[in-house]
Amino acid sequence: MRVVLAEDLFLLRDGLVRLLEAHDFEIAAAVDNGPELTRALAELRPDVAVVDVRLPPSFTDEGLQCALAARREQPGLPVLVLSQHVEQLYARELLADGTGGVGYLLKDRVFDADQFVDAVRRVAGGGTAMDPQVIQQLLARRTHNSPLEKLTPRELEVMELMAQGRSNAAIAERLVVTERAVAKHTSNIFAKLGLPPSDDDNRRVLAVLAYLER
Repeated sequence: MRVVLAEDLFLLRDGLVRLLEAHDFEIAAAVDNGPELTRALAELRPDVAVVDVRLPPSFTDEGLQCALAARREQPGLPVLVLSQHVEQLYARELLADGTGGVGYLLKDRVFDADQFVDAVRRVAGGGTAMDPQVIQQLLARRTHNSPLEKLTPRELEVMELMAQGRSNAAIAERLVVTERAVAKHTSNIFAKLGLPPSDDDNRRVLAVLAYLER
């Protein structure tokens, strides 16, 4: 099983290389920055990528962005993120991709070699390996910060049909209600999503974008 590894700290990178090789993984490349990771993933097409989130030159979310870009070029590329931080925006994008194995482990919560090796194998095989704290943070953000949580079940039904491109008339027919009722629901949706009337913005489009990004 071929692995591309990205970690900027030499001692940790070297330790991971030795650990994986001891468990019969082939290290196709071990790099310490974003540009080299991008090249390695494109040229070597490994069975799995193990990447740190924060890599040179930006030391922000370079590693995760490189991995996501590689998955767009190679749909289904298994990616295991190994980081000290939860980058919520890109973590959600990685999970929402829906193709290939994914994992997100926090470095200070990987307690033994077998746990880590098992996670790499699971992700390479198309499975998932998620630290419970990562899941907790992602769910907490959605619960407390998403305005969609304010919508009623009926309003969410209207939103789903809006996202399918249906008109108010079509939504009314589907839900067996009047167009006036649908108009009232959409008005409530716009208000709850913080979308006041505007000559410049299409509120229906903005509402659908908020729904699709949930």
